[in-house]
Amino acid sequence: MSGTVYRKGLDLKQDVAGAIASDYHSRLIDTMREAGHATQAGRLTVRLPREFGFCYGVDRAVDYAYQTRHRFPDRRVFLAGEIIHNPNVNGRLRAAGVRFLDDLGDSIDRLEPADVVIVPAFGVTVEALQRLQRRGCTLVDTTCGSVLNVWKNVRKYARDGYTAVIHGKAHHEETRATASQAADVNAGGYLIVLDRPQAEIVCGRIRGTIDRDRFLATFADACSPGFDPDRDLERVGLANQTTMLMSESIEIGEMIRLAMIDRHGAAALADHYRAFETICSATQDRQDALVELLDEHALDLAVVIGGYNSSNTRNLARICAERIPTYHIADPACLVSAAELRHRPLSAAARPTDSGPDAEQATARGWLPPGGPVAIAVTAGASTPDSIVGEVIERLVALTANR
Repeated sequence: MSGTVYRKGLDLKQDVAGAIASDYHSRLIDTMREAGHATQAGRLTVRLPREFGFCYGVDRAVDYAYQTRHRFPDRRVFLAGEIIHNPNVNGRLRAAGVRFLDDLGDSIDRLEPADVVIVPAFGVTVEALQRLQRRGCTLVDTTCGSVLNVWKNVRKYARDGYTAVIHGKAHHEETRATASQAADVNAGGYLIVLDRPQAEIVCGRIRGTIDRDRFLATFADACSPGFDPDRDLERVGLANQTTMLMSESIEIGEMIRLAMIDRHGAAALADHYRAFETICSATQDRQDALVELLDEHALDLAVVIGGYNSSNTRNLARICAERIPTYHIADPACLVSAAELRHRPLSAAARPTDSGPDAEQATARGWLPPGGPVAIAVTAGASTPDSIVGEVIERLVALTANR
């Protein structure tokens, strides 16, 4: 028998609200928002986009985690995975006494009915949720509403006999959870497409110009069991990991739509192809605001802050890197000195474990212009709290004052 499931309705106690404010808010960032999202100190100007950092879904998930620890002080509280992709936030929750299921040393199977388990903002797979429910523990579900919306569409695709083609990262928690929704409905199929080159292979198979073996080798770890491209690409529905780059998702969708027209004809397209907009509005707002900032101001470089395994943060870095030198950093400690900066290169492929100091980093030397005015764009992924953004800006002020 499953335990209680909390999806909403936990009361935010005053001391919990105070702890969150202390850990994650920044007076400097509040001041910058009031001053047009900018600050100037000596030769340094820092500009923030109008949207950055914590989104509603992340804010809600973190609130729920703190409330859960407060509400169940005498029970073991676990997270089913990282609450969000930010090592600072996950570290603070550990310090507050929230354990991760990996802390058990093996799996869900060692949970007890008295335990409390928080489902993270990314959600969990159908199979993992069923296992949690069988343990009879109390579940606190913080799955983001935008993710739930994608799941709804993917399940509808499966019920109607369409394969879900998901633009996302096959190893990402959210994408795995989304794919499991398709597989849970009438043995629905799914295919996970990372980028344009992979989409070209899908389109080639749809048109019959890419051979079957090459297709299967490319997507061996990114499709439903027993996936048959000749059968399962006959009718497809598009979906996304909510944190992907919108322009890329649109392009991939258009590529597949045109391939389906080539195969079936425009008149029959509606019977073979569906697409719904499933990029999170907060993700898109942050991308749009960053483009607006880059368009409106002359900037020397960009610092993008977030966990190295944060998809939406890496996409913000990609947008900046098309215009100006860009450094994706995890926290203020990455700003070693005015002469040295540690960062995650865009060329490095993110892995699920890349949230901490063991992630592949590079050292940039001479990253900060040595003299004269310098304008720096600072933005942050949806998993990065204002407190970290504020600390990075304070560090930038200190470094430029000394050089």
